[in-house]
Amino acid sequence: MTGRTDIDGSWEPRPAARWEDAFLGGNGRHGAMVYGDPADDRVIVNHHTLVRPNGSQHVRPPELADRLGRLQSALLAGDTEAAEHFGAGRPLVWVQPFHPAFQTRVRPVPGNAADPAAGYRRAVDFATGEITAGCESWRSRVFVSRADDVIVQYVTGPGLAVDVTLDHALPGAPPRLAVGRSTVLTPDGARLALRAGYPDSDLAYTGATVLRAEGGRVSVAGEGVRVEGARSLLLLTRVRRHPGHLDLAAECAALPGDGYDALLARHAALHRPAFERAALTLDADPAERALPGSELVRRPDSPALLERLCAAGRYHLLSASGALPPRLTGLWTGDWDTAWSGAFTTNANLNLQIASAAAAALPEVSEAHAALVYGQLADWRDNARAVFGARGIVAPSHTDGESGHTRHYQRAYPLHLWTAGADWLLEPLIEHAETTGHEDARLTAALHETALFYEDFLTRTGPDGRVAVVPSYSPENRPANASWVTVDATMDLAAARHALTASADRSPGAPVAERRRALADRLADYRVNEDGALAEWAWPGLAETYDHRHLSHLYPVWPLHAINPYDTPGLAAAAHRALELRGAENDSAHGHLHHALIAARLRDGARASAAVRSVLAGDFFHDSLMSAHYPARDVYNADAAHALPAAVIESLIQSAPHRLVLLPAPLAGCPGGELRGVRTRFGARVDLRWSADGTATAVLRPERDARVDVRTGEGHVLAGAAAPAPLELTAGVDHVLELGPR
Repeated sequence: MTGRTDIDGSWEPRPAARWEDAFLGGNGRHGAMVYGDPADDRVIVNHHTLVRPNGSQHVRPPELADRLGRLQSALLAGDTEAAEHFGAGRPLVWVQPFHPAFQTRVRPVPGNAADPAAGYRRAVDFATGEITAGCESWRSRVFVSRADDVIVQYVTGPGLAVDVTLDHALPGAPPRLAVGRSTVLTPDGARLALRAGYPDSDLAYTGATVLRAEGGRVSVAGEGVRVEGARSLLLLTRVRRHPGHLDLAAECAALPGDGYDALLARHAALHRPAFERAALTLDADPAERALPGSELVRRPDSPALLERLCAAGRYHLLSASGALPPRLTGLWTGDWDTAWSGAFTTNANLNLQIASAAAAALPEVSEAHAALVYGQLADWRDNARAVFGARGIVAPSHTDGESGHTRHYQRAYPLHLWTAGADWLLEPLIEHAETTGHEDARLTAALHETALFYEDFLTRTGPDGRVAVVPSYSPENRPANASWVTVDATMDLAAARHALTASADRSPGAPVAERRRALADRLADYRVNEDGALAEWAWPGLAETYDHRHLSHLYPVWPLHAINPYDTPGLAAAAHRALELRGAENDSAHGHLHHALIAARLRDGARASAAVRSVLAGDFFHDSLMSAHYPARDVYNADAAHALPAAVIESLIQSAPHRLVLLPAPLAGCPGGELRGVRTRFGARVDLRWSADGTATAVLRPERDARVDVRTGEGHVLAGAAAPAPLELTAGVDHVLELGPR
């Protein structure tokens, strides 16, 4: 995976003027936003743990279980307003909002600024995570170390004369933030610290920067230091959220003493192999590949754009995942007023962002997701007991990464009654286990607890004698003729059936497995409505609301594979009709890419292409190649940036535990190219090369024995195959498949 510098990176001919355009670095804990401005070299410091206390950390799930039976009876009797008062009167409580720490600033002493017009270039290298900016007389290099957990900045120039400060005054910073600073000179530079105490809280965060100067003189100046006559500056920065006070001397002493090159080499040895495990190369115009990102994003039909955005998406996803998976803003923000608290929104956004983790060979992302899920199971048990009077676990719709308690109640968004969340959030971990061939015992236990919840919760039946999911809620939609809380939302049915079956497959005892499979079999069937579409609610009489950004009812198609064109063609046709009728509502990026993922599963390349193009042509991407939630770069948000690689991979290669689908729905922007290093759920790595003439070659490199059903999209056929036949794979033995046009 070498020689891809024109693909695995991006560049700009000018410094970032907005924090949204700053290039991004991260190690899954610390994040850095780099402006690259010689007149004011700013790096915004982020950390996954930086959430502002707002009281929500003490909020527990509402004690509603004693009223649940009355609600269930009313809903089954047709009272569509019954849930209006179930939890009513509780204030809407948002989770603790994610926020930036501060920015390091390296500003030339007046009269010593470099001329940015003299050969300026700002670049990010996805393969190393290094962000550089420079002109003829100045250069800055930044990365966030995976090896040493520190933000590293290195500034060079002849006779540097600069002031260095830690500046907390970022947009939206609370006026009552209690800020204190300290500066200590050292033999080779200085130690700078900034402590910020949150209003009305004993919690604070402290940032420490060690500055080392090569040559010159360092002196205290204002709130920082002045460096005069130095050849280079090395800044090492960490931030920590904590109660009370922090031992600053110990923090600084723990920072590494190596030079920049040694620090970068140690970091790159971890980052590069992770990033280079998989790669997409399209048949793109070299001249377009050479364009800066800000120009390339204005060419939505360019394969070079799709190529670069996929590389950027894998880079940003890897960089944002470590202690936790990516937030709504990944690991970055330059503003204290982040939309939707910069939370982990679990009813769509989080799963879409991490959708490529297993296939794109990023186990680091799956492990970060596991840290979030398994770290909150105790709170999920509280949710199940308090709201539903049940054993087992129920996941919340929002979390700040600390608390997993349900606290979100609105009449229009009664998310405390959404019961599919645990299964939805565990599915990526099932995919990770199948891909690696190693199942975490915590996953088996969590699936067992999910099934326990359904055993206690699924106690009511409808007129047909089938078990009913009641109350039921399809995020974040409602029937056209009923209120928000209903019976038998399709997503809830799919999640209950999947959780019970997945747990039964892993059950150590036959009676438990048989009981859970029997309960799954008693759930209502999916319903096909009068439009021939898979209904969002299986309960008779509930009318569709088609124009909506969420596609929760197509959960059985993606990611579950429970409805597919091969085993359930009738339901797949109904799911496809539901997708045809679905609107884009407010043009949220996650809605378009969710649409693309489902279309790819249903082998509709034209529809998948149209959904992807809506994002590429909608001005969703900042110069940083981080994305926005809405068109016209409105609301900084990582959904599009992180989910796009998954949509591209799914259009080219799909896998289930016993199936491989090649070229199911090639995108219009991918006429030919190569996708290397994709991991499958049957334990093989796949490299695929395809051409515009319809020919393709896939090389399977299995790591374990497998028997696989190989299929193709409707435009291709396996060479020499009269009909689908199982493929026997042997660990360590490569297998080559040739495809041609149908």
